[in-house]
Order: sequence, then C-alpha cells, then structure tokens
Amino acid sequence: MMPPFLENVAMKGLQCLDAETAHRATILALKSGLMLPRRRRDDPRLAVRLWDLTFPNPVGMAAGFDKNGEVPDALLKLGFGYTEAGSVTPRPQPGNERPRVFRLPADEGVINRYGFNNEGHAALRKRLEARRQHSGIVGINVGANKDATDRIADYVAGINAFADVASYFTVNISSPNTPGLRDLQARSALADLLTAVMTARDACTRKFGRKVPVLLKIAPDVADEDLRDIVEEVLAKTVDGLIVSNTTIGREGLSGKGPVQETGGLSGKPLFRKSTIMLARARKLAGPDLPIIGVGGIDSAETAWTKITSGADLLQLYSSLVFKGAGLIDEILSGLSAKLDQHGIASLREARDANVDAWASETA
Repeated sequence: MMPPFLENVAMKGLQCLDAETAHRATILALKSGLMLPRRRRDDPRLAVRLWDLTFPNPVGMAAGFDKNGEVPDALLKLGFGYTEAGSVTPRPQPGNERPRVFRLPADEGVINRYGFNNEGHAALRKRLEARRQHSGIVGINVGANKDATDRIADYVAGINAFADVASYFTVNISSPNTPGLRDLQARSALADLLTAVMTARDACTRKFGRKVPVLLKIAPDVADEDLRDIVEEVLAKTVDGLIVSNTTIGREGLSGKGPVQETGGLSGKPLFRKSTIMLARARKLAGPDLPIIGVGGIDSAETAWTKITSGADLLQLYSSLVFKGAGLIDEILSGLSAKLDQHGIASLREARDANVDAWASETA
C-alpha cells in the first residue's frame, strides 16, 4: 500500500481530473504496479466460507471498476478478499456518450450512466485465461448488449463463455443505464431468465466438473411486493445468492450541490440507507440460508458492520474509494476485527442479522 502521504497526493491529483479519466488513470496505475500491495495479513476470523469458496475477508471490489478484467490480481493484492469483473456483454459496446460519470463531493456520491461500456466476452476471456495460474476469487458480472434482440440469450452466453474461469457469476438485471433492463426484474420475465441461466450453469457443471455459483444483483428501487416476487423466484430456481444492491435512480437526501440532476445511477454514501433497508428486507424474505452480498454506501468499518448485522454475508464497495482511497480497505478490515473483539464473538456469521428487524422496518 502507498504510504499515506503519497496516497493523499495521488488522491488530490486524481480529483483534478474528470471522473472517467481519473478512473482510467487508476486502472493504469494498478496495471503498472505503482499501487503497491499492502502488508497487513488478513484476520482469520474475518474469513467467510460460502459455496465451495473461502473468502479471506468479506470486502470485495464491486463490478463496474474493473469492467474488462484488466487488474483483478492487483486489486486482490491491495487487500480485497475478492473482486468482480464486468459488467461484460457478448459483443463490445462503447456505452453512452461522455461525460457519463459525475462526482458529488458534498454528498460523497457518484452518478454514472456508463451504459455497460466494455470490450466484450472475447477480450475478458483472454485475460482470465492468462491468469489461470493465479489464486484468488474473481467473479464475473454478466449483462446484455443494449441492442440485443434476445437479452436472456446474452446472459446464457455469458455463463457459457466463462464457466471454466469464473469463481462465481453475477446476473446483472438492475443497471438503470440500459433501457428496459430492469424490466427483467418483473416476475414472469425473471422466471424465464433464471430458468435459462440456471439450466446453462448446470450444463456447464456437467461439462467442466465444477459448479459455479450464480448470484442475482437487484436494484434498491423495487417495491416491497416486487422484492417478494424476486426472492421467491430466486429460491424457487435455486439461485445461489443475491447482491443487494445496484445504484438508485432516486435522489433523496442530496445536498443539492453539484451535478445532482444528471441522469444515471446514484452510488456512494447517499445510497447507504436505501440499500441497507432493501438488504434487511431481502434477508427476512429469504431466510437465514441464502447468501447475500451487501453493497451500497460502505465507507467505514461502522457502515460495513451495519451491513453485516442487517443480513450481509459479504460486502462490496467502489464509490467510497473515489473519496477515501485504497487505505479504506484496511481501515474497514481492522475495524471489523475490533468489532469482533468488542462483542466477544469469533466470526462475522455470529453477528449477521443482529439488526435485521430494525433496518427492515425503516422507511427509505
């Protein structure tokens, strides 16, 4: 990890660039090795065992940062317990026109309308094949091309393309930046999608001899009755887990400073409350056994702990790094270890769900 003073200098430099240029500069710095690996060892109490995977710690890099799988191993060296590449679509696509990502410094939030810009299956596949000798958990977030005539077929193509190299899959139907994509969260469409995806996954299991978990990533903006439908379909189709949540199209609670009315999905600190309420409600509907990854507004050990006690088995973050830098990873992990000491418990699983009822009853 960079010494703190150097990281502060780098952060100030990145803040002088527009948000997308700063993002690209960060990817290039990771590829070049300029961002050094951390020295801290993982606390074994923070390890999480799910499916047939052992996560050395619960903090993952969310999809959207490393869209094309350029730096998964560099991210793992920074201290993430796992990382997620994508969203990736079968064919390359440029996404929406720039500018398409906007910082909200007063709110520590980000608005993006990237639109699934990525280099496509073939480019990501080539990079993942090149890292086969590396360890570490790398999930693949699959999406559909904007102009796809059969979006379900695009998701199935993603399963087939990466089943022998993915640690897990995320089926992303919750980005607000591909027109009509969130319609796949409606029950009948979701049932068709999940049936096709799980059938493809099971066929790949027989082919490759390994069962890759499939998770569904949902929006924080679904109504309670729709959330119930989603969870019931996830359980009925034996989907392996949920990710709660993607960005929000809402703008509640913002200061009004900066480009707050730009269209796109809002992430970062303003998303914390809404996404945590959705997480807790999803946990209550799903019961104790379905693994759930909590995402949205995690920017400290305290917010990470709140996600866990609201029902999350694992965590993901991204936007908070824009404002706090890579040192946040160790800050969160050290804080979680301190929470275990404080509460006299031996694992995060013992803390999970402690505040589910309280958060589920909150209003967004």
